[in-house]
Amino acid sequence: MALLIALFVATLFLAYSNGANDNFKGVATLFGSQTTNYKVAIGWATITTFAGSVFSIILAETLIKNFSGKGLVPDAIANGSDFHLAVAMGAGLTVMIATLTGFPISTTHGLTGALVGAGFVAIGTEVNFTILGKSFFLPLLLSPIIAIFIGAFAYGIFRYLRVRLGIEKEWCVCVGETQNIIPIPLPDSTNILQCITTTDIAINTTDKCTQRYTGTFWGIKSQQFIDTCHFVSAGIVSFARGLNDTPKIVALLLITPSFSIEWAMLAVGIGMAAGGLLNARKVAEIMSKKITAMNHGQGFSANIVTGILVIAASKYGLPVSTTHVSVGSIFGGGLVSKKSNVRVFYQILLSWILTLPIAAILSGTIYWVLHQ
Repeated sequence: MALLIALFVATLFLAYSNGANDNFKGVATLFGSQTTNYKVAIGWATITTFAGSVFSIILAETLIKNFSGKGLVPDAIANGSDFHLAVAMGAGLTVMIATLTGFPISTTHGLTGALVGAGFVAIGTEVNFTILGKSFFLPLLLSPIIAIFIGAFAYGIFRYLRVRLGIEKEWCVCVGETQNIIPIPLPDSTNILQCITTTDIAINTTDKCTQRYTGTFWGIKSQQFIDTCHFVSAGIVSFARGLNDTPKIVALLLITPSFSIEWAMLAVGIGMAAGGLLNARKVAEIMSKKITAMNHGQGFSANIVTGILVIAASKYGLPVSTTHVSVGSIFGGGLVSKKSNVRVFYQILLSWILTLPIAAILSGTIYWVLHQ
């Protein structure tokens, strides 16, 4: 009984870590393009992610089976509470470490590494590496590459359509006052400090002005239309993330009749929502502002690509990472606009590479300790 309680707590910790690292990714483009502020963005992400968690009860049975460990290791081990406890703790710790340092990693990657680590300690090289490559590594490897190309293509198409429809961009002219402190020399070779107020005018600078779209589309102001579509697309991405990630975490609880799938989904959904509300800020800054400078159209394009790919993956049971797809589509749009930050993207790639071995080491160590 104590082991089951520990498993439940560890799974909720993993759900909390997942929410902290992943919840904002769906709405990062809203914040990055200055469509809305942080509080509104994270609130919208929380609502739509939780909705995806609820709907995952109906649509994601294949993912639950894949992340139970069955097929990867013998059923006798995959059905053990100790195995799932090690996986939950190893993946949860990995994701939380990344969250505290601000790196947007993949919970799917963390879970995959944790399954391998605990399985390797349990049965050594008898881990089914064929299933591991086909069902786990291949989708995780290909999804960000596909997202980069589709993200770049989608943004290019949307930009072309915008120009053809006569929707132009405009910049505001920001006029205000700034205060500068300057030294004024005195006859005795000393200086005094005096505050001088000057007029400040800024044009075409993204830190002081906001780009807007002019004209109308279907009788609606273009900017209003884009903002509405952008909010909807961000909601779709967050919904897709809840749909795709919740079953992977819930799978750890469904080894015993003590947990029903409905209550497990609800508990994990609440844990993910809490993590996003309380611990998402550092990852939000990286996702929204460091990968690339983005405008409204670019953010909308990235969300559409991410939402379609993740929902399709959920339907067919492919364990793709929302993180990989979201970062890839945002970076792809940045390549087209020539504003992408390659150095930050390489740092994120490095964190993805390190996720698997770190999760495997933590999970394997915890499984070994449980058996001593």
